[in-house]
Amino acid sequence: MTANYLKRATDTYLHHAKPNASQLQARGAHWSVERERGHNFRPATEIIREEEIIAALQATKSIAKDPIAIRDVLQKAHDNALLRNTSQEAPQSGSEYVQGLSVHDAAVLLNMDENDSGAMRQLFETAFAVKERIYGNRIVLFAPLYLASYCVNQCTYCAFRASNKAQQRGVLTRAELIAEVEALQRQGHRRLLLVAGESPKYTFDQVLDALRTTASVRTEPCGSIRRINVEIPALSVSDFKRLKATDCVGTYTLFQETYHRKTFARVHPAGPKSDYEHRLLTMDRAQLGGIDDVGIGALFGLADYRFEVLAMLQHAQHLEDTYRAGPHTVSIPRIQPAVGAPDSAGGGPRPVSDKQFAKLVAVLRCAVPYTGMILSTRESPEMRRMLLKLGVSQMSAGSRTDIGAYDKLERELQSANTKAAQREQDLANTCTAESKDMLAQFTLQDLRPMDEIVRELLEDGFVPSWCTACYRKGRTGAAFMAIAKKGDIHNYCHPNGLLTLKEYLLDYATPETKRIGESVMLREEDTITSERAKSAYRRKLDRVALGEHDLYV
Repeated sequence: MTANYLKRATDTYLHHAKPNASQLQARGAHWSVERERGHNFRPATEIIREEEIIAALQATKSIAKDPIAIRDVLQKAHDNALLRNTSQEAPQSGSEYVQGLSVHDAAVLLNMDENDSGAMRQLFETAFAVKERIYGNRIVLFAPLYLASYCVNQCTYCAFRASNKAQQRGVLTRAELIAEVEALQRQGHRRLLLVAGESPKYTFDQVLDALRTTASVRTEPCGSIRRINVEIPALSVSDFKRLKATDCVGTYTLFQETYHRKTFARVHPAGPKSDYEHRLLTMDRAQLGGIDDVGIGALFGLADYRFEVLAMLQHAQHLEDTYRAGPHTVSIPRIQPAVGAPDSAGGGPRPVSDKQFAKLVAVLRCAVPYTGMILSTRESPEMRRMLLKLGVSQMSAGSRTDIGAYDKLERELQSANTKAAQREQDLANTCTAESKDMLAQFTLQDLRPMDEIVRELLEDGFVPSWCTACYRKGRTGAAFMAIAKKGDIHNYCHPNGLLTLKEYLLDYATPETKRIGESVMLREEDTITSERAKSAYRRKLDRVALGEHDLYV
């Protein structure tokens, strides 16, 4: 048999046997292909050190019953958050990340008995004090926008899993995307999270086009999206560079889902997402690709919640130690039922109770004081209301997780021509019915429209904010920390948050929300301690009242 014959036979085989994109992804090929070579990363086992986590949880069980030890850990968290510990300042690092607690100390708090009301009160008070010091009473609002529901992965907790025949699939066309963004702008949204599954039926190039399109949409009177974050599949370094080049993206978010390797393998039986190390190293590739603003998270209910929190701390500290860029946000989703997803029932394989969930949120706020904490509409209004006082700094509002839902609901409401008060209830009822259409990724628990959520925040003493000023003024990294160390964040973020609230009240609020909001704004102006900041705020507020928008100090 000659060499030429072998070559011809091989070429013929490769030509006929070459799989298409769908077949490649089903076998584990990645949505985003690496075009660069020579990148070396730490092994995943050195980043998430399972034995260290297990040892810390075991060693701190008895310490967690000692009131004095608990008090000392909470005091340490408080002092670190206020940057009283000089080792936490890192003024040359250019990073806003501060780890307020070690893995060992966080394990102490996680091992506390959530039924011990006295201990929980101390934890909650500390978390609230840390949040108030850094974020004040501002709550940043955003909405997710789903671009496509096709996915080749087989995640056992998600309705978008490839083998779920009950799931109706969809992809937004450019016209449909514009209609969705317009509908969200008419709700008052300024910040969006674009979401897509992993499938050749919706490519990375289409995501890039969606980014540019979303950024270009404008509606009357002054609707525009000022910050676009993305939650899309794991990217290569080369594609992260392409993402960065759009100059449209804010935070890149990707959840490990579970950091527990054995659990990860069980709940991701097939598809490219089943590669634990490749997924974990996504944020490393992001850093090399120029995306240093990243968000991490775990889906609580898959594995021991205590393990997940400590693993997130290890992941965050790795990013800080290696790149001087700890995560900008951490997300805390809890499993909710999803059609055709067996591990979504009953809160998942390792359900997290409400008391445990409240505890882990408070511990995270103490452990990563300067990292934004995001809460979704997976939680009920009552639960969200409580968690706002324990450390949450951002939350979604008026969210939908099915394709094309925002424009559809808006058109249905317009055709109904109902009164404003009845319209809000109809919106919730319509969404409840839609959740049965098997379009959504998971069940939502808070179906209230934007205006109702804004009004409740105002009534509860919070300031709803859509501010993006720090990013655009360069107050990030070392510049942000210099302000933070002096305790001056309130004199920047608070006036800017109030200016965005004024925009919302003028352009989108119902009369009752506007009445309450104007009262809150008068009260909150007095809390701006810097006369210079207050003077600048008043000048810009007058300009906003005359119709000028997107102003900040």
